[in-house]
Amino acid sequence: MEKHHRGEWGSNLGFLMAAVGSAVGLGNIWAFPYKMGNGGGFAFLVIYLILAVTVGFNIMLCELAIGRRAGRSVLVSYQQAGGKMGTFLGFLAMLSPFLILSFYTVLGAYCMEYMSLNLADLAFGVSTLAGLTGGDSFNAVRINQFGAVAFTFLFIFICFLIIRGGIKDGIEKFNKIGMPALFIMLVIVIVRAVTLPGAGAGLAFMFAPNFTPLKEDFLKVLSTAGGQMFFSLSLAMGITVTYGSYLSKKESLVKNSLIIIISDTIVAILAGMAVLPAAFALGGANAEKAGPALLFITLQDVFNAMGPTGPLFGVLFYLLVILAAITSAIALLEVLATFMSDRIALKGHTPNRAKLVTIICLVVFAEAALVAADGLGKNGLWIPFHETGRNLGASWLDFMDFISEGVAMPLGALLMSVWIGWFVGPKLVRDEVEQEGHKISNGLYAFFSFCIKFIVPIAMAFVLFGMVNDFMTIPPQS
Repeated sequence: MEKHHRGEWGSNLGFLMAAVGSAVGLGNIWAFPYKMGNGGGFAFLVIYLILAVTVGFNIMLCELAIGRRAGRSVLVSYQQAGGKMGTFLGFLAMLSPFLILSFYTVLGAYCMEYMSLNLADLAFGVSTLAGLTGGDSFNAVRINQFGAVAFTFLFIFICFLIIRGGIKDGIEKFNKIGMPALFIMLVIVIVRAVTLPGAGAGLAFMFAPNFTPLKEDFLKVLSTAGGQMFFSLSLAMGITVTYGSYLSKKESLVKNSLIIIISDTIVAILAGMAVLPAAFALGGANAEKAGPALLFITLQDVFNAMGPTGPLFGVLFYLLVILAAITSAIALLEVLATFMSDRIALKGHTPNRAKLVTIICLVVFAEAALVAADGLGKNGLWIPFHETGRNLGASWLDFMDFISEGVAMPLGALLMSVWIGWFVGPKLVRDEVEQEGHKISNGLYAFFSFCIKFIVPIAMAFVLFGMVNDFMTIPPQS
């Protein structure tokens, strides 16, 4: 069956912009700073970097190779690599993006609401946020069900307009503009953040050597850094396999894997520099440990405290986060669109991409509307396991996050590494890497084989344990 219906990347630069864009999302701008805060700053960063090299690189190389080898959707790519286990891994890799989109789009919608509030203050002097703390404004956003659902629809509609154009004319074109714009805005926000009085404490927290957190609770730091690295790089959620399936055999998988990981890590660190110094400077004591609220409560307090320039930086920052969220959301949607498109083509029919994308976006909106209406557990909706009082039942977002990020993703990566390392064999990856004259050195191949057989399974087992344990704990009452 010919693959003309799928399209292809217009250039390797376009692929890299899209792949980096898929990784640079809320995982970087939202999650990395607060998880670094909870993980002890510098100690977290060291573990994160070690895991990115030993785990992230090797999983990404596997996923790119599996996707390009088959040139098909994530399910078919895994099936062609190895039977029943491949089928199971393929379904896990499709389940994750579907569930992640249910809350990812809502968080993107919250950012759009915050940008709108700051824009009203900036453009019209409406002073929408005057007299409100960050906590007050966030509560107002969460309990406004109509507003949350409406902005969620708007966020998904923007993603629809992008991905209906396909890989080259939709996703690639957007990322070629969106990623440079994101980087420029990030630099502007960093410059302002690090020049605030007291910002030096935030930079010291990030970069001054301090291994005390490792001595106090090594497993917590390991699981937190591992989970963040995993989510930030968009691993085990079908994106890398799907994007790899559109990649030319002429391109180097090793080089592309390294570029994506290095670029994503740099942006994550820059995001920390944009958020944590500002949080230390104006967010008060222990602001770095504000958790998920760091983005919507602590930072809005920071912008409120900046005076007349606060709304300007509020607009820039939330627009930055929106761009990051869109680049990842369109990648998650593309996993589902590619699966449906290839499935229709394999049956001998010509897929109508616009129609497929419309159906997928409507289905995603249906599940996302539930998460939006729930308001992170504020609006009295029934939530699975809520009566247990544990994190997985705290809100619909937490429940969806538990199944996807807490179980499906680390379990999928764990099983995939064992499957490639001990059953299918690392040679499958090497054979695909060495297409069109590319070579992988014996030393690098030995490193890859050792990591995929031993380091990755052990690390992912710790991450899986840590994630499940975190979701099963009873959170403090707010």
